[in-house]
Amino acid sequence: MNMQQRNITSAIIFFVIFCLMAGEAGAGPLIDHVKQKVDNALKILGDPSLKTPGMETKRRQLLRAIANEIFDWEEMAKRSLGIHWKDRTQEEKKEFVQLFADLLDRTYMEKIEKYSGEKISYEKETIDEKYGLLESKIFTKNDTEVAVNYWLINKDGIWWVYDVSVEGVSLIKNYRTQFYEILARSSYPELVKKLKSKEGLNLKPKEVHSS
Repeated sequence: MNMQQRNITSAIIFFVIFCLMAGEAGAGPLIDHVKQKVDNALKILGDPSLKTPGMETKRRQLLRAIANEIFDWEEMAKRSLGIHWKDRTQEEKKEFVQLFADLLDRTYMEKIEKYSGEKISYEKETIDEKYGLLESKIFTKNDTEVAVNYWLINKDGIWWVYDVSVEGVSLIKNYRTQFYEILARSSYPELVKKLKSKEGLNLKPKEVHSS
């Protein structure tokens, strides 16, 4: 992965779900499910009244609400904490889910708002019982091609995204690797402390390949 692709990865890995275009109706249940949410997100991003001074908080609240309908924060938090999840109490798990969602919000919300009409090509959709994989390619303004995969899980008839990978870099595996590093040299309370601090957790993309 070259430097240009790394920069694209950091910008796309969270907000790319909002870049799905409205074509290809009926292409499959995974695509159809996401499009309904995406249309609402694009309306928010394109609403002139939400771009005026003083509307940033309102705009981000609306985008976060849509993200809550697409991403399974609990599943993502659980997978990012890995083997350490079972050692946590119910209260700790609840807190960690919220902290993880807030971390992604702080890290990527500004990039969501910089969406500029990137195009996407759906390559393949695979469903295996309650799990789904949506493979796609993003074409940026400068014609750079980026491979993006979405892993979804079906819970009570609803598809939820629980991981996104860009050029082989898995969002969840990236965080899991770095959470493990923190836990190995300190403690869970220290990880929580870092998650609560905007400056205390400076996670950077790593080349972690999804399997």
